[in-house]
Amino acid sequence: MSAIFKRDFASFFTSPVGYAVIAGFMFFSGIFFYVQCLYVGTSNMSTVFQSMFFIVLFLIPLITMRTIAEDKKQKTDQALLTSPVSIPSIVVAKFLSALALFALCLCSYLIEGIILSFYAKPDWSVIIGNVFGMTVMASSFVALGVFISSVTESPMVAAVVSFVINVLISLFDTISASVTWEPLTNLLNAISFQKKYANFALGLISLSDVVFFLSIAAVFLFLTERVISRRRWA
Repeated sequence: MSAIFKRDFASFFTSPVGYAVIAGFMFFSGIFFYVQCLYVGTSNMSTVFQSMFFIVLFLIPLITMRTIAEDKKQKTDQALLTSPVSIPSIVVAKFLSALALFALCLCSYLIEGIILSFYAKPDWSVIIGNVFGMTVMASSFVALGVFISSVTESPMVAAVVSFVINVLISLFDTISASVTWEPLTNLLNAISFQKKYANFALGLISLSDVVFFLSIAAVFLFLTERVISRRRWA
């Protein structure tokens, strides 16, 4: 499992993908940090975290698009499927390698907190709490992306489909505000990723929100394992 993790994580930096994702995250995070904190003279980074939610929706598909689709495209998945490594271990290793790259992006928040400390007193509990919260939320998007990557041989298709689904998920709040049927409104509010992440952005860590995101991740990792299992025995 560790060998697969190391290979997949290293593969992000043998192509432009890893560098592009990190640069993109730091670029937009830096812009939001300057406009919403330094320019207006506030140490409250909550608006930065909330603004980055939509950037994450675009960047994660770039991370996950090659996780399994690339192996299928190059036919290297056959060697992986016939190896002594269990399928759950393969799935988890690929999931963790993608999540590790995203976690690396979050270091930009710590850098911004250090910069802010020269001018004001940042709330480190909110910053650290948000790093944790965004990692937990990202786990569900990463698991979704890995699943989509497992059902196609085209990394580009996997990226586009993942992005479209992520956008649809982000529209739950808009849809819930426009429907009048209360049961549907309550359902959309209950599964709203944006609402649940907003709590983390404010520095509020709720066990129910953590369980929600980790449960979503677990479901898609299980579905990915089923897809790969069918391919192994096909």
